[in-house]
Amino acid sequence: MTAERAAYHHGDLPRAVLTAALDVIATEGPAALSLRGLARRAGVSHAAPAHHFGDRAGLLTAIATEGYGLLSATFGETRNLRDLGVRYVRFAIAHPAHFQVMFRPELLRPNDPELLAARERTRSLRVAVAGYADDPAVGFMAAWSMAHGFASLLLSHNLDGLLDGQDPEEAFRALTGDMFRPAGDSATG
Repeated sequence: MTAERAAYHHGDLPRAVLTAALDVIATEGPAALSLRGLARRAGVSHAAPAHHFGDRAGLLTAIATEGYGLLSATFGETRNLRDLGVRYVRFAIAHPAHFQVMFRPELLRPNDPELLAARERTRSLRVAVAGYADDPAVGFMAAWSMAHGFASLLLSHNLDGLLDGQDPEEAFRALTGDMFRPAGDSATG
């Protein structure tokens, strides 16, 4: 059997391409992604990634959709806003390639139904954490901005010297202090 024929009969071709894409994104960023390069890396025909994902935007949309599912799973059942922030940072550390793609709408198919559904499942948590701050939406945006900013700085190594070996999750907990307490609650959240 030729190498091209063997590549055609790959066991789980979409997963192999996604895994190769995640490796490239984690090490070189999303700009380094090419479908032809991924095909070579995954050992499949050059047309296989396009057959399964359509184009680069389709592949990145699949990664973002998967990322939102992983983020929802990381959040679990917690309804504590500080713990959601810690889990957000945990997700970014565990899934840096997904994190790099999920919040870059210019890379994605914005109206993809699976992406929209996955994103909405994750965003529905803001309802569950209502009661924080005077305006729950503002409180959620502030918390998300803090967690996303911290995670972005962490992944880009801008916090390396500041953390000085401290566990990032514990550093985030300390950073947020009393910030994520429900309105009217005087106990630490």
